[in-house]
Amino acid sequence: MRLLSTIESLGGIDADNDDLLIKCFQNHDAYKKVLALNKFIILGRKGTGKTAIFKKILKDRDYNTFSFGHTFSDYPWHYHDKQVKLGVPDFDKYTHSWKYLIYLTISKILLNQDASIPFDDSSLEYLGKIERFIVDTYGTRDPDLTQIFTPSKLLKIKPNFSVDLGVFKGQFSAEHFPMEHLPVIVQEVNTNLSEYVISSLNPANRYYILFDQLDLGFDPANKDYNNRLIGLLLAARDINNIAKEKGKNLGVIVFLRDDIYNKLKFEDKNKLTVGYSTTIEWDSRGSLTLKDLIDSRLTEVLGENGEKVQWDDIFDETQLMTGKQSKYSYIIDRTFLRPRDMIQFCNEIITQHNKVLSARKIENGEIYNAKFEYSRYFLKELDDEVHKHLPVYEAVLEVIKGIGYYQFDMETFRRALKEKSFLFSEEQNPISTMKSLFEFSIIGYYRAGGSGFGGSEYVFRYRDLNAIFDENAKLFRVHPGLIETLSLKRSTSQTTEDDADQ
Repeated sequence: MRLLSTIESLGGIDADNDDLLIKCFQNHDAYKKVLALNKFIILGRKGTGKTAIFKKILKDRDYNTFSFGHTFSDYPWHYHDKQVKLGVPDFDKYTHSWKYLIYLTISKILLNQDASIPFDDSSLEYLGKIERFIVDTYGTRDPDLTQIFTPSKLLKIKPNFSVDLGVFKGQFSAEHFPMEHLPVIVQEVNTNLSEYVISSLNPANRYYILFDQLDLGFDPANKDYNNRLIGLLLAARDINNIAKEKGKNLGVIVFLRDDIYNKLKFEDKNKLTVGYSTTIEWDSRGSLTLKDLIDSRLTEVLGENGEKVQWDDIFDETQLMTGKQSKYSYIIDRTFLRPRDMIQFCNEIITQHNKVLSARKIENGEIYNAKFEYSRYFLKELDDEVHKHLPVYEAVLEVIKGIGYYQFDMETFRRALKEKSFLFSEEQNPISTMKSLFEFSIIGYYRAGGSGFGGSEYVFRYRDLNAIFDENAKLFRVHPGLIETLSLKRSTSQTTEDDADQ
């Protein structure tokens, strides 16, 4: 085993800049469900591993496994928005334009990647119609999907598709139909594409169409943004169901932050949630642990000649932390149980360890010293998730800093909020404010034990995604990962000795 001093980190926290991402990929339950086409909505907090699964599936292409990944950092949304289907409910008005995009994505795979196509006479006929439509419309078998709605394009619908031009009959020909009017006939176009494309898929192969980074441009107040996401979810559901009915192995997979998904409101959402979604969970909520994740990275960067390196080889677990916790428990208590936090904390610990150039295992002092930089990171990570949902959250954190303790009661918070009222443009409701903080696990509330509950505990939503805020709760605790950056004291005259440094 190489010395810990020979490395600087266990990888990056951003999936786009993590050299160890694929080498140390963990076969998470959510990943297995995607591969098996059992689920198509993959939910998780930022940093839980959604993009890791996305990248893993894209990398693992094979002669009988095909995939295409969509990210929308440079997607021409203004063209997509012009394809709104009028005269339908808001939540469904983008569904058909998403279906069109998905069918063209599958067509690209059929025409340019899958050498087994056509696999029979009917698929030969259908593939010919798909090719003629795409080449005549876009000038190539392999169109740029970010430009498929460009207004300068002219759809050549006939003779390959059967479509009623409706009010445009006589005004435009079916051989040169303006793209800007696609919404009028898109449902019929998609009906043709659905039959041809799904029927052309080789039942012996597997196909994955993936959508990631959908949080870019997220605005909870933007109704159109919400409707776009709803349209994608509904389009994916419909196409997946059609493929399943026809015995084809196709998965249109959507990766989405759970806080964004929770804000979406539409019919049948509960059916999608129960039947089609899965949440990426670690440790007590999943079959894999963050220790497994770190073990794989330790082996990759420190192992020699196939040697496995594990947590206990690096961390001295014979020495308990304050509060009688193991080092592992102490560290994960300061995370949101997600890989990003775990990797960052371990990287900070390695930095502290290497300052002393010691060959010994990591001891308590390095972990205590690493907490301060890690806590600053932890607060910055919250910004992307929280500020759009709760624009005043930075001011609320100033209120908590003013309290000065990581544990406090509701009355203390009410007084502090009132004293800091000058930080807000309008009056803040204490209970609503605490509820918002709870939703993002900035705070947890105390729940006494008793019949049906087990022992007393502090309830944090990141540990229990089904937890509901208790408006009658009296005692609250700030997430331990924020203690240092908010300069909070760990005990008050109201806390017990057991509370002191957990």
